[in-house]
Amino acid sequence: MIPASIRKELGLEPGVTLTFGIESGRVVMSTRQAAIAELQRMFAEVRPEGAPLMSEELIAERRAEAAREAEG
Repeated sequence: MIPASIRKELGLEPGVTLTFGIESGRVVMSTRQAAIAELQRMFAEVRPEGAPLMSEELIAERRAEAAREAEG
C-alpha cells in the first residue's frame, strides 16, 4: 500500500494505474501517463515530430511498387 502522504503529494486518486521499474537498484513508481510521456521523450529523437510513421512509409513504398508493376 502506498502511504497517504505520498498519494496526496502525487495527486493519486483511486483507480490510477501505476507502473513500477528498477533503476540503479531502486524501485521507481510512476503513473501510466508519466510513463507514456517518458517513452515519447525517449523516442522523439528516433522520429522527429512531423516525420512520417514507418507504417506510412511502408504503405507508400508498396503503393509505388504496385503502380510500377501495373505499368509494366
